[in-house]
Order: sequence, then structure tokens, then C-alpha cells
Amino acid sequence: MDLLLILIILLTLGGLSIPAFDLLFTKYKNLASQIICISILTLSIFLLIIPVVNPNLLYTDFPSLFNFDYLGIFFSITVIIVVILVAISSISYQKDDENIAIYYSLLIFTTLGMILLSFSIDLLMIFVAWQLMSIPTFILTGFKKNSVLSNEAAVKFFILGAFSSGILLYGISLVYGLIGSTNLYDMVNFYSTLPNGLEPIAYLSIILLIAGLGLKMAIVPFHMWLPDALTGAPTPISALLSAATKKSAFIVAIRIFLLAIPISAIGLKMDLMLTISILALITMTVGNIAALTQKSIKRLLAYSSIAHAGYILIGLAVGTQIGLVGLLYHVFNHGIMTSAAFIAVAAILKQGFKDDVKELNGLGKIMPITAALFTILLLALAGVPPLNGFWSKFILFTAAVDSNLSWLAIAGVLNSAFSLGYYGWFIKRFYIDDPDLTNKTKIYEKSSFLVPLLIAVIIIVLTGLFPSIIYDFALKAVTSL
Repeated sequence: MDLLLILIILLTLGGLSIPAFDLLFTKYKNLASQIICISILTLSIFLLIIPVVNPNLLYTDFPSLFNFDYLGIFFSITVIIVVILVAISSISYQKDDENIAIYYSLLIFTTLGMILLSFSIDLLMIFVAWQLMSIPTFILTGFKKNSVLSNEAAVKFFILGAFSSGILLYGISLVYGLIGSTNLYDMVNFYSTLPNGLEPIAYLSIILLIAGLGLKMAIVPFHMWLPDALTGAPTPISALLSAATKKSAFIVAIRIFLLAIPISAIGLKMDLMLTISILALITMTVGNIAALTQKSIKRLLAYSSIAHAGYILIGLAVGTQIGLVGLLYHVFNHGIMTSAAFIAVAAILKQGFKDDVKELNGLGKIMPITAALFTILLLALAGVPPLNGFWSKFILFTAAVDSNLSWLAIAGVLNSAFSLGYYGWFIKRFYIDDPDLTNKTKIYEKSSFLVPLLIAVIIIVLTGLFPSIIYDFALKAVTSL
């Protein structure tokens, strides 16, 4: 029984059936779309858990295209949890949209693209999955058709997304020209013993692959699309872009740069480690400094997400087992934390507040439950123990020290401490600053926002108090490589 094939068929049929149900159930079409989407995503998680319980089911009928392993399962479960939180929060946020069925259908198709990326071991399959993930997000970003900001964000995102795909495809074409294959395992032997005269083209192919993936990961200097896209997109989609699609590039980077291309064999190991380390340092620093200067809530969280991409890069720069465990652990933690943070912002904006940090004044009195849950999310993002964000950062910084990159670990600790400035600024506004005269009345808080927030906070607290839950799974994913 090929569970990966079943999963692909399930998501494909789900994505296609939602618009069909929209035509059949005219009276309850919104409810039908929501139920189908959330049910299929939940069932997908159970399908992915089965091979974890029974490793004998870890195989696929397409071994030249996919590797059905624990690494892919880890990433897939992470992104599906994020999409479920997004789908639940969209029940209220998008309830008045007449194209709600298309909205949920696109959510499923972008999930399918991310899952295919998680298991792909062929560059062309990676590119196809990349497009399946990206194209729906371009549409979702501009889903608020009457919003100039949303339209602008979608156009910018599309142009830079197309640019990213073009760079990636150019790198893939060079790889195929060099070795006559796009399979990652066929790349190993060639890049281990480069024929004389082909080194410049081989190095260029590596640089293009790094640049193409770097745009999607929002690494400095390829990060400028993210704040605009997250600010203009519907806020639940901002959560999707920040917490899921941006993370999918990291698993591709792991498979390409730590498995397919043995950098040490072509004399670039130390140079590449230093290059990625510098990128990590610049990314986390620029993200945190820029976040501190923002007045828009969504834009601030966008720059915070860029800073966390820098933390995740530490694991890739180190490239050791403990470094990769920290990378996976922080991908999971940040995916839950940042998606829930944007959902909290969606709950606030849906009540008529503006996207301005001043609007958060007195939120603890106006929306007490949302403010309390949001506070826990911000503390987790800052890496305050015993919440889960602390443990993944601790593992990443420890891995850097073990790999003689103590300066990078110190930079990470200082950046984490620096980020407490703007996270604490939020919390101060919640509970210390007085609300505006027009915003002193307590507001009814909708369950469609509180449920995903509560789910996220429970995950954050449990995996913080019992870090071995995710650590052991991440370790199994790394050792499966």
C-alpha cells in the first residue's frame, strides 16, 4: 500500500471536489467547503502518522521521484498543521467572500505542493511541486480583489516568485547539462569527482540553486518580497506564507546541499559553511532591527519571520546531526508560533482595528483571551523558557558552538535578546497602555479564531514542557537520511 500515492490522490480529489460541492450545496456551500478542507487535512495527518507507527510502510511506487522517509513526514505534518490552523481561522475571516470554495481548494493544492516538495528527490519533480505550491499562493495573496494593497502585494509576490522559479530552473538545467540526469542521487558521484574544466559551471549551478531557494526562504538579500506580501495578503494567508510555504524551501535545501552535492568533495565545505553562516548572521540581524522600527503589526511580524529564517540557517550552516535536528525543531516550532501570531492579528483586525501597533493599546481589557494567548505566542517567539521556542534555539546555538562557530551562537543569543524589545513592546501595549476612548468596550471573541489559537498554545506549552516529543521525531528524521 503506497501511502504517499493515497495521500496525493486524497488531496487532489479534495481540491477538485470543493468547487463541485459549491455548486451542489448552494445553501450551505461555505460550510461544505470548510468541512471538506479541514477533514481532508486532518485525515492526511493520520495517513502520515501510520508509517511512523509501522516503518514497513515507508516505501513508494515511484522511488526515482520520491523518497518516502521520516524527513518528509516531519515537514509534511508541520505544514499540514499550519494549514489546518489557517483553514479554521478563515471560517470567520473569509465568511463573506463569494469565492470561498476556490479559497479552500487553493489551500489544499498549495498543501499538496508542499507535501510533494517534502518527499521529492528529483530536481524536475521539485520544480513541478514548487509551482504547485507557489501558484495558489499568488492567487490567495491577491484574494481581496477590492484591496489595492492586496493587489499590489500579489503582483510583487508573483514577479519575484517567477524570478525565483526562473533562477531555480536555470540551475536545474545546468545540472542536467552536466550529468544528464536530474535525480539527486545521480548528482552525488559527479560532484564528488568533477572533470577538469567543468568546475566553473558546476559552481554556477550551486550558486543558482542557492539563490533560487534563498528567495523563497526570504534570506537577506532576497527577503524584500515578504513584508509586502504578508502586509497585503488576507491575514490567514499571511500566516500560511510565513509559517508553511517559506519553510518548504528548507527541506529542498537539506536534500540538495547536504545529500546530493557533497560540498566537502569539491573543496567548498568551509567556504560554504562560512557563506551560509554570514547569511544567517545578516538575516537574523536585519530582520530584528527592521522589526523594531515597524508601525504595522503584520509588517513587524514579517520581519520577525525573516529573523527566524536566520536562526534556521544556522542548522544548515553547521550541517551536523545536532544542527539539522535544531533546524527541523525550529521549523516546527516557528511554524506553529508565527501562524498563530498572524491568526491572533486576524482576530484583532476582523474587529475593525487598524493594522497599527497603537491599536493594540489596552487589548488585554478589550479582547482578554486573545491578548493572553497572543502573549504566550510572543514569549515563545522570543525564546523564553520553558516554551518550545527556547529549546529549538538552544539546540541551534549549541550546534554552532560544537562546530567552532561560537561567534554565530553569540550573535544568535544577542539577536534573541534584542527581539524581546519588540515582543515585550506588544505585551506592554496589551496590559499597561490605556486603550483609545473609542475602544474601551469589551469585544466578543469569535471561536473560529480562539480555537486555532488555543490549539497552537497547547502545542507550544506541551512541546516546551516535554521537548523530547518533537526532538525525538526530528532526530529520527535526521538519522533516516
